[in-house]
Amino acid sequence: MSLPSKEHLGLLLVKKKLITEKELQEALKIQRDKPGKIGEILIGLGCLSKETLLEVLSGQLGIPVIRLGGCRITAEVIRKIPRKMAEHYCLIPVAQCSNTLTVAMADPVNITAIDDIRRTTGMAVCPTLAMDTDIKEAIGVYYDENVTEALKDAMKDMTLEDKLEVEETAAGAGREGTARELLRLTEEEPVVRLTNSVLMEGVKRRSSDIFIEPEEKTLRVRFRVDGLLQEGLVTAHGMHAGVVSRIKVISNLDIAEHRVPQDGRFKIQIRGQEIDFRVSVLPTYFGEKVVLRILDKSQAMLDIERLGFEPSPLEALKKASGHPHGMMVVCGPTGAGKTTTLYSVLKFVDSPEKNIVTVEDPVEYQIEGINQVAIRPEVNLTFAAALRSILRQDPDIIMVGEIRDAETADIAIKAALTGHLVLSTLHATTAVGAVTRLLNMGIEPFLITSSVLLTGSQRLVRKVCAKCRESYEPSKEFLRQLGVSESDLKSKKPVFFRGRGCPACAQKGYSGRAVLLEAMTMTPAVKTLILKGAQEHEIKRLAVSEGMMTLRENGIAKILQGTTTAEEVLRVTVRDGEAAE
Repeated sequence: MSLPSKEHLGLLLVKKKLITEKELQEALKIQRDKPGKIGEILIGLGCLSKETLLEVLSGQLGIPVIRLGGCRITAEVIRKIPRKMAEHYCLIPVAQCSNTLTVAMADPVNITAIDDIRRTTGMAVCPTLAMDTDIKEAIGVYYDENVTEALKDAMKDMTLEDKLEVEETAAGAGREGTARELLRLTEEEPVVRLTNSVLMEGVKRRSSDIFIEPEEKTLRVRFRVDGLLQEGLVTAHGMHAGVVSRIKVISNLDIAEHRVPQDGRFKIQIRGQEIDFRVSVLPTYFGEKVVLRILDKSQAMLDIERLGFEPSPLEALKKASGHPHGMMVVCGPTGAGKTTTLYSVLKFVDSPEKNIVTVEDPVEYQIEGINQVAIRPEVNLTFAAALRSILRQDPDIIMVGEIRDAETADIAIKAALTGHLVLSTLHATTAVGAVTRLLNMGIEPFLITSSVLLTGSQRLVRKVCAKCRESYEPSKEFLRQLGVSESDLKSKKPVFFRGRGCPACAQKGYSGRAVLLEAMTMTPAVKTLILKGAQEHEIKRLAVSEGMMTLRENGIAKILQGTTTAEEVLRVTVRDGEAAE
């Protein structure tokens, strides 16, 4: 039995009056120029829906259709068929009943594929019909999700002798701490397997950080995904010394040193993608804690237009970056995306005619065409020392990773006053708070008003999962809590969105993050208030009256667009008029 031929399927669709003869001829013409399945071409032309095509094929073949979107496939079933086979034949196992495996297939009469499944699984095969695009999406979701199980498998597959040997060696290494013992431990297969599984799991989850944390009797692994921590593996404490030493070896750190913090980095390739890991090792009571920052260049989006700023702060950012000299300061908590914003500004203003230099701790992303300096306090290469040297290099634009002290702030301000565009980050909670922070560092008000072009405060909120998004009407009480009045809304009945939870978002309802930016431009009126020593709330009130969007207003705009949820905005912002965050 075989699938209907291209012409046969087309004629069948015409006969059933699902498409016209003209549409069929147009599709066949496209097929001659660019080979492909006639059904997919008709769907692409908008002549036919996926559902209609599946119904026709199902009736023709006598094979039932399966809706993958409504399925929840277990990890046990997924493991029945290797990923390579699933991708090669465009199929995915769906369910197991006794010795029969139900498989969703794009071509359910492919005898070769069915025979391969039988040989691999030793089970009878019940083929069902699904669109190839749906199968490919399900393969991405379920096989990636199944990597979590690999962590458990990495431990489960060890023999008892493996576990005992590793734990005993690890215990000895912890007591003696000799480099030779630790080095031998890093080559043990269970240690290598577990470490690789942890790294791959972090990348698959799209996490920004991996936490490897020793406890009294266990080793705990956690992942930060979209700003929040998720549990990973918990295993025997005996694995700790091996995993930490393995990470130290590939990061070129001292494996025999356990008393002081260490920092390093390494690169690996996962499925053709080069991933950078930044490593921080910190001694704790039960052993060394390791945090790995994942710097995935394929995930990094350094295009100022695509980061998702609201039009008003985006325009303010672009206008300030167009100045030949002056200073731009972006504030916010750790992990708020401040450095990414500054990188995107650098890419926006970069040109062959400009000499751009950055000084960072450490360099996160290497950007082509830009000179990047990593500070090294152990050889007295601090932010302040690096800045002094950079100014002798005739730069046009300087990025300072972070202003941490009065000396760095003073040099950065003077650089902005002497004809350079300076970009930097600062730890403050609001755009107005950045001015107060500079004043507290001892910078004179007249220097701030003369040099600073823009201060911004940034937060990241989780985005609603596009796969399981649903709308709802919020209560009036909830709107009051959010600080939204009826006059703020374009319609009387606002529609908010939330995620139900699905395999694509690991049942969280969120996938990815969006940025909120409160950008205050140094207008003449704002400068006057700063020179007068006005309070933060007075400066903020004036800035808002001149068009500044607060963080909460940014958040409300994102809610009404369906980008994020009200709960997320309430989590990361405070209501305008309340005390500073």
